[in-house]
Amino acid sequence: MAEWDIPESWSLEKSKEPNLMARLSRIAPKGDATRDKHPGGNDKRSLFSTTSSNSSPVNRATDNHFVIDSQSDVTTSSEQVSGKPPRKLPRWARSWVLWAVIMAFAPGSIAFFAISMLLKLPSAPNCPSIFWPLASASVRVHCAQLAASKQNVKDLLQAISLVQHLPQSHPLRSEIDRLIEEWSKNVLELADLSFQDGKLEEAMATARKIPQDLGAYKLVDEKIEKWQSTWSKAEELYQKAEDEARNQRWQSAFITAAKLLRLDNKHWENTKYNQLNQLITKAREDGNKLAQAKFLAKRKNVDNLLKAIEVAEYIGKDSFVYAKAQELIPEIGQTMLDLAKSKLNRQDGDEAIRIAQDTPDSTGLTEEREDFIALAEAQNNAWLGTVSGLEVAISQAQQIEPSRPNYEQAQQLIARWQLEIEDVSRLDQARLLASRGTIGYLSAAIAQAQLIPVNNPRSSEARKEIGRWTTQIQTIEDRPILERAEQIALLGDINSLQAAITEARRIKIGRALYRETRRKIARWTANIQTIEDRPILEQARSLASTGNLNDAIATANQISRGRSLSREARREISKWQEEINAKQNWRRARNIALRGTPQALARAIRLARSVPRRNALGIDANIAMDRWSQQLLDIARFQGQSDINQGIETANLVPRGTAAYNAAREQIRTWRQFLKPTPQETEEVIVPTEDITNSRESEASSSSNTEAQ
Repeated sequence: MAEWDIPESWSLEKSKEPNLMARLSRIAPKGDATRDKHPGGNDKRSLFSTTSSNSSPVNRATDNHFVIDSQSDVTTSSEQVSGKPPRKLPRWARSWVLWAVIMAFAPGSIAFFAISMLLKLPSAPNCPSIFWPLASASVRVHCAQLAASKQNVKDLLQAISLVQHLPQSHPLRSEIDRLIEEWSKNVLELADLSFQDGKLEEAMATARKIPQDLGAYKLVDEKIEKWQSTWSKAEELYQKAEDEARNQRWQSAFITAAKLLRLDNKHWENTKYNQLNQLITKAREDGNKLAQAKFLAKRKNVDNLLKAIEVAEYIGKDSFVYAKAQELIPEIGQTMLDLAKSKLNRQDGDEAIRIAQDTPDSTGLTEEREDFIALAEAQNNAWLGTVSGLEVAISQAQQIEPSRPNYEQAQQLIARWQLEIEDVSRLDQARLLASRGTIGYLSAAIAQAQLIPVNNPRSSEARKEIGRWTTQIQTIEDRPILERAEQIALLGDINSLQAAITEARRIKIGRALYRETRRKIARWTANIQTIEDRPILEQARSLASTGNLNDAIATANQISRGRSLSREARREISKWQEEINAKQNWRRARNIALRGTPQALARAIRLARSVPRRNALGIDANIAMDRWSQQLLDIARFQGQSDINQGIETANLVPRGTAAYNAAREQIRTWRQFLKPTPQETEEVIVPTEDITNSRESEASSSSNTEAQ
């Protein structure tokens, strides 16, 4: 061990020897040549012993000095005292040349030895082997500084322990207090490093190792309180971000997680933040997968449902949405079973079984699936409608044990199928009777089927068979009546048709052939009405051809609504009434136009426009409207010579679509430009004037095809 080294770990207990003199005696020189005889017979150690370069110095109970012991042998130059005579010196010892050489080199050797001793550094204390109860303050400080230089918690605390109990009156006390405070802060810094590494409990335990009687201990409570506050806030933010992610509020989760970056802790700012950020990112991706699974599940077909389960199963256990994904999988599985049940209710047993078999085990519905398949196979056999099929179905349903989820349903089906076995036997017997096809056998089949109680499973089927057989009986009974009526109606006269109707009415409502009979009666009735009303319509047409339109309309109105020729008569009446209105309007237009005033001419044009163009008077009306429009324009021009505003008002009466309309518009523009030369203002005035004129025309005309608007 080098003189200035200190072991990585050393204990105060190691140096506490109870007997210091015993320890010193163990390291004293042992050779007899190092002792001198004193008069009292006591031996005295040589004070000029040398120290081996490999020896370790031991501190004595002095303040600033150390006594150096050595195990090297010491040689004395004095002769041994003995009773024998001295020996004769050898020849070489008596040579003056030898002694001359020795005397020449001796001063240089002594000088070299003296300089070496002066330049040799003093030995440092061996701290692990010091007996601390007798150690001086400077030694304690020195060893404490050596320990503290290692900058680990154990040695810093040992350094504090070495010097903290020295007397307050000691000259080095101020320096000791400064060192203690520095080392305490170093311990706190090391504890803070543990805290920054995410080791809160270790950090607090380290900080609390600082002695409580030190003034620096007040920093411990403050530091621990700060650590706990930071840690608590970090955990709260972490939990909140997790909750936000579980509820799929991604933006809020990321914002909350980002708050960890503002905490004074590298563990939460780096490790935990990155961990949380990755979890949220993964959860968002899984959330999209979960949304896709839900979307597919809404389609409610087998392929989409299976795809939805596959997507949901891909979400790992470490994801925040894992729980929701696991909740969704059984729901999708139940949807698949519900779809299978729907198919089974429509008696599509094979498809129902296929869907149930495709339901994965991961849905947790294994028992429900197996029971459903067993019941579906049983119902497939029951639907065969035979006694043997029902017996097989009962046997299959009985295999479902009482502990299974669908046990109660299986028992209900077994009870129903046992009743059906009796009903099937009766129905088979009834069908056999009905197959003979006569009224007697059909009646017997109905009687046999009626033995099946209404509350029995096969009662609905029995009622259907009874209805079918009853229809057969009624058809057999009523078909001859309808055929006789058809034979009578073949003559086609009113009396024959009436007789056929009377015969057919023997078939009463509710009978099998009643609807067919009603259709035939309606046709025969229409034939009678046509025979009765045709002469009336022909007479009306004859009157209209002679121009007697009012009498023609009165004659056609004799045909009542709802009779076979009613629609045809209404069309003729509408045509004749239109012709009457056209003549009346044309006559009124001509009479009004004779007045010659602008208002009269404008009204005459509106009445003439009500004459349909398809009417014979339409050509005359168009010619007259062009002539009257030109008269309006001439009057306007004449008025404009003395009063331009009056001329404009009259010109606005010329309606659109007449021969003089464009010329009237051009004349109005000329007058407006004369009154107000600005083109923009002219347009603004013309439009309202025309609108007012068109409004007046609209109010005065009852025709929908008035183009003056």
